[in-house]
Amino acid sequence: MFGTIRNIEGEKIDYTFHSGEKGVKFIVVLGHGVTGNKDRPFVVALAEALSHDGIPSLRMSFSGNGDSEGRFEDSTISKEVKDLGSVLEALDGWNILYVGHSMGGAVGVLRTSQDPRIVGLVSLAGMVHTDAFSQREFSGVTPDKGFMWDEPDCPLSKTFIDDCAAIGTVVTRASMIKVPWLLVHGSADDVVHLQDSLDIFEQANEPKQFVQIEGADHVFSEHTPNMVKVVHEWVRGQIERN
Repeated sequence: MFGTIRNIEGEKIDYTFHSGEKGVKFIVVLGHGVTGNKDRPFVVALAEALSHDGIPSLRMSFSGNGDSEGRFEDSTISKEVKDLGSVLEALDGWNILYVGHSMGGAVGVLRTSQDPRIVGLVSLAGMVHTDAFSQREFSGVTPDKGFMWDEPDCPLSKTFIDDCAAIGTVVTRASMIKVPWLLVHGSADDVVHLQDSLDIFEQANEPKQFVQIEGADHVFSEHTPNMVKVVHEWVRGQIERN
């Protein structure tokens, strides 16, 4: 529906559009986490639930991930913030709600803090303390030689490590976000700690909402229906208020 979307480097951004009811001018953009892509099961489940309720959505793979063009080694939070900006340009005329998982959550905070085109934000197990995350998860891996979580398709680059360090944390951007914000985190998340969401929620402006899903891991494996229900109801509420 939106034709070919390319980032500022000219790389094609792969996406899937889920249609909604005619006349609905809100669209939900779904962004994934590090080593992920638009086809993660819980991302697809959320998009399908929204579409079934008549709410359009667009699942995207950031450059270097999934079937999008670009090198995985060049995938950083800062680059993905720009990728998201290119997608927003293609959605001119829509009211955009952004849902970001994990690293995509950090992307959402940074983009929303500077881009008025996003009218509502959802952070799913959102990464907040980026430097602490990279040091905790990859301290035993040599950049440009090793891999993220021993996945051969996901080489750990110095570019990624340096970008995480330069950002440090996105908690300082919370006060710059003036739109409704939902944060969802599982109590059993051992990848991005629950405390990340608690730290940034404390600094966030109203209206804000935090939902802890008991027992849920980082990708909501056994709790996808719970997560989908929470986000779906929140999104529906935003649309009805406007």
